[in-house]
Amino acid sequence: MPATPTPEIRYSRDHEWVRLDGDIATVGITDHAQTALGDLVFVELPAIDRTLEAGEACAVVESVKAASDVFAPLAGKVVETNQAVVDEPAVVNADAEGEGWLFRLELDDPAAVDALMDATGYAAFLEEEGA
Repeated sequence: MPATPTPEIRYSRDHEWVRLDGDIATVGITDHAQTALGDLVFVELPAIDRTLEAGEACAVVESVKAASDVFAPLAGKVVETNQAVVDEPAVVNADAEGEGWLFRLELDDPAAVDALMDATGYAAFLEEEGA
């Protein structure tokens, strides 16, 4: 049986990740971001049908240490949110780049994902930041 290909994940300079499926992008915060924040205690997500511009603050994740805005890495309309992370923010800590996703966007321009960093680029970016 052939291995199932893993969808490519792209990363923003604000520490969000994006997994593209057609014109729908699943968005979350990176494992690096959740580690830096510590144990999350609160997550606020954007409203369904809200239209977001790339770079717009649209969600909040809060830990015992700090609150942090989550920025839309791409422009589009919110089509789904992950209620599981609102009910249990620790899901983000446990699996930030999987079950801890935050919201899904119907993208204005799916090709815009190409402007985001791949895993190698993100790793280099973290090194530059001294992370």
